Amino acid sequence: MEKQKILYESGNELAAYAAKQINYHVMGYYPITPSTQIAENLDSMRAEGLCDTALIAAEGEHSAAGICYGASAAGGRVFNATSANGLLYALEQFPVQSGTRFPMVMNVACRTVSGPLCIKGDHSDIMYLLNAGWIILFAYTPQMVYDFNILGLKLAEKVNLPVAIAFDGFFTSHQKQKCEVFEEDTVVQKFIGEKHAAYSLLNLEEPITIGSYMNEPDVMNNRYQLHLAMDTARNALPSLFAEYGALSGRTYAPIEGYRQEDAEVILVLLGSAFNTAKEAVDLLREEDIKAGAVTLTALRPFPKTLINYFPSAKIIIVCDRQDSYGAEGGNLSIEVRSAIYRKTRAHVLTRIYGLGGKDFFVEDIISIVKDALLPRADAFAYYGITEGLDGEKQPEYFAPLTKEEQSPGITVCRYDGEAKKMLVTGGKLADTTAMPMRIAPGHSACPGCGIPVNLNLLLKGIEGNVVVLFQTGCGMIITTGYPKTAFRIPYIHNLFQNGAATLSGVEAVYHELKRRGEYPEGDITFLMVSGDGGMDIGMGSAIGTALRSQHVILFEYDNGGYMNTGYQLSYSTPLGARSSTSHLGKAQYGKTFFHKDTPEIMAATHIPYVATVAESNPADFIKKAAKAAAYSRDFGTAYIKALSACPLNWGDKPNLERSVIAAAVDCCYFPLYEVEQGITTLNYDPSVKNKKIPVTDWLAMMGRTKHLAKAEYASIAAEIQAEVDRRFERLKARADHPLL
Repeated sequence: MEKQKILYESGNELAAYAAKQINYHVMGYYPITPSTQIAENLDSMRAEGLCDTALIAAEGEHSAAGICYGASAAGGRVFNATSANGLLYALEQFPVQSGTRFPMVMNVACRTVSGPLCIKGDHSDIMYLLNAGWIILFAYTPQMVYDFNILGLKLAEKVNLPVAIAFDGFFTSHQKQKCEVFEEDTVVQKFIGEKHAAYSLLNLEEPITIGSYMNEPDVMNNRYQLHLAMDTARNALPSLFAEYGALSGRTYAPIEGYRQEDAEVILVLLGSAFNTAKEAVDLLREEDIKAGAVTLTALRPFPKTLINYFPSAKIIIVCDRQDSYGAEGGNLSIEVRSAIYRKTRAHVLTRIYGLGGKDFFVEDIISIVKDALLPRADAFAYYGITEGLDGEKQPEYFAPLTKEEQSPGITVCRYDGEAKKMLVTGGKLADTTAMPMRIAPGHSACPGCGIPVNLNLLLKGIEGNVVVLFQTGCGMIITTGYPKTAFRIPYIHNLFQNGAATLSGVEAVYHELKRRGEYPEGDITFLMVSGDGGMDIGMGSAIGTALRSQHVILFEYDNGGYMNTGYQLSYSTPLGARSSTSHLGKAQYGKTFFHKDTPEIMAATHIPYVATVAESNPADFIKKAAKAAAYSRDFGTAYIKALSACPLNWGDKPNLERSVIAAAVDCCYFPLYEVEQGITTLNYDPSVKNKKIPVTDWLAMMGRTKHLAKAEYASIAAEIQAEVDRRFERLKARADHPLL
């Protein structure tokens, strides 16, 4: 046995620690709860110079999987981590990885799949990976997460298949336990061995073609070879477990049982519930109920010897933390039934439990077992459901707003065809009190959060009926905690990557119903709200909507990070800013690339209206909102971007946020302008009003960037200032040009 030390860590932290010891070449990632801590912790260790892994922040999980595939095809050791809808978004890429036989390791902190949106743990995500050709190891303790990350890479490179390490989100991923890790990284690296890529895209002396177009029988043969590789993995696992046991003192097996040798009723569970089941088994034995428990640590390859763990079983209860709807059981039930078909006379029952992270206690397992012992116990049932309202209408906390109430005449827009401009009259800040609040008080935003401020200013400028869509993010989470809602107008949610397309569908049906005479007369403004990095992962959908010029407003509240998952860097995070995936340390100074200029990207699609707004200039904000609504109704897509404060993660004071936003405008980091029918207008030039300040004055106001005002980071600050000045001078040049 090699020397080890004690750590008190969670599964996520231990996955990152194992990755640090392995020292992967590349981690392609995109943050998603509850797996995000893995990238955060690995980046923190990289910042301190403890590993050399290049962490590449993708704009979505699909791209993260592509980064991993490319890096592995080039001969690198590659790592990833994801959860839930992130796994589903990348699903298309996973058979590419396995079908071309490139090894890598991906951690999956299992979480319920949306919708409706839920971030808690169950197994509905990992089961989508069953047919992707990946080896799947399932850890039920943090210690196993560490060990399986090391074992998994060695197995992946032995059989040339990718490996997923699955574990329960918010249980195994976040709960800390005392664990052992190897003292020296070299022990881990020696156990895994040197990287010897069978093929590499970077081998210029023997160039290869990867991912050829194939017809049958070539694909048939490819799939057969993948099948043989899984068989090789199945045969290799026992000896690999034994080898690792000799090294660490911890021995594993593809199937683990607890007091099942003479058990008459046996529970089959995955993940952390196995530990709960063991406690329940001991208590049931005290009542003379011969109970036992079994778990699988390998879902793929599925262990063939499962039947050997039920020698005395009369009843087998498969507990699924996921349902394959309509199949009378989740995937675990289906596979267990298949594996033991005609090999036992035991009665097999299925119980669906713990969906959406619902707690599952020892008492629950005891109840399930005792219920299963009753005559005529149901073969399939959900455990832990509660009575619904059975058709009763949810209480109405406030009356819906009428069109008349939403049309107080604060702003009036008229299009000047000759000047190709939308002329706005009204819009005085004092008059906006006549506009009712479309978002009612009662949301759960943090003190000082800019989202409600910006949304309310935006909606003050939009007259008439509004239908709103929120992409996933803080704005969505703080306003729609089931069964209540803060919205007094129609609202729909969809995920980060598809909000604009979804609203396009709503808008298209509205116009088609009107065309057919199936919808009453009257205009509607369709508004998508995105933030928290939503215009990274959702950029493709937004550009597609803009190119189709659908009649919607795309509103981005830019808070400069993935705030709803704990502030990981987004493409709009400032250069040099500290975040949970761009740490400060002796080997790293924060985010390493410049912020994305989304308004310029959207202007390049030639939509009729693009604008930037800030809460520090409310009158300008309200008039631009009115313009955007008019353009979206009469011409096509409009886009507005607001800089939105996040005191929790920016590291400043909630009561000073308007001054922080004003400083961003005055240093020209966030200039106020509009692009109307392709013509740029600069709405505010701080140098003309003698208010222009250095960008470091703004950066020093926030904890995330105040280090950039120090002498040691002077070169980074100078680089930021030069880029801000360059972008602003280009903006002024366009504003001065009659055609730009």
